[in-house]
Amino acid sequence: MNYPEKAQRVIELEIRELQRLQDRVGHDFTSAIDHMLAALASGKKFVVCGVGKSGNIASKFAATLNSTGAPTVLLNVGDALHGDLGIVAEGDLVFTLSASGETAELLTLLPHLKRRQITLVALTGNADSMLARHADVSLDVQVEREACPLNLAPTSSTTTMLVLCDALAMVLLEARGFRSEDFASLHPGGSLGRALLTRVGDVMRKDLQLALITPETTVRVALEAMTRARSGVAIATTPSGKLAGVFTHGDFVRAFQKDPAIAEHPVSTYLTTHPVTIQAEKLAVEVLSTLDHHRVDDIVVVNAEGTPVGLVDTQDLTRLKLV
Repeated sequence: MNYPEKAQRVIELEIRELQRLQDRVGHDFTSAIDHMLAALASGKKFVVCGVGKSGNIASKFAATLNSTGAPTVLLNVGDALHGDLGIVAEGDLVFTLSASGETAELLTLLPHLKRRQITLVALTGNADSMLARHADVSLDVQVEREACPLNLAPTSSTTTMLVLCDALAMVLLEARGFRSEDFASLHPGGSLGRALLTRVGDVMRKDLQLALITPETTVRVALEAMTRARSGVAIATTPSGKLAGVFTHGDFVRAFQKDPAIAEHPVSTYLTTHPVTIQAEKLAVEVLSTLDHHRVDDIVVVNAEGTPVGLVDTQDLTRLKLV
């Protein structure tokens, strides 16, 4: 048996069913999105339920909606008739997922849901089913063939249902103007949350961690300041506090190679007078592109007035897992 060939057949069958699904997305899909937007605008929530493999897809759908800022609960169909129906409130939008549209447990639950004056959206592979006929919106996820060689195990049907759920969630996301910052606020513990919520001011070195000097400071004193701050950069400021330039350990090495007697020279001779800067309010991830573009290891952080307030070193970003 050629295993890769068999696998390719499964993938080909599922792709074919997805192409069929793509051709069927139309007015009913638009209606479903409109109902979703209306429910959220009125402060209502989504309720998602399914049985068996459709229940597994329902769980993923609910998780995707929640992670993109649409309050959603997953209703266990079996438990719903024993008290959990209380989570469904008037005006909620309920999604029922069923390949056959005739799942006994869902049909038993159906009249109890309808009595609560909810909006019902059905995802079903049988447009003539009881579930489809009683839904406010019915979305067709019918497949011609499962990818299972016996045409029995839910494969193409679950893939099709999952992809349509993803389409609903992603189109809703765009329609609401949901941004990456909104997504990050719901995922504060992950790398994306750190990347999109951390500001330059949160990671910069400041106060005693800065080697602050003036242009008149000698190279020897500048090196001492850098040693105390454990920094490879000294920041020179004018009497008014404005940035005059930076003096780095690399600047010292290059100058020393030309003139070993530079210790008592003023650093003004060796300053980089227009160093790379970034504002403290910027996202920390913006430092990454700035470092890469300018090929430097340190960036001076300034406030809105252009006054130096900190320093960001590449090592700081690594420690905070931002690179």
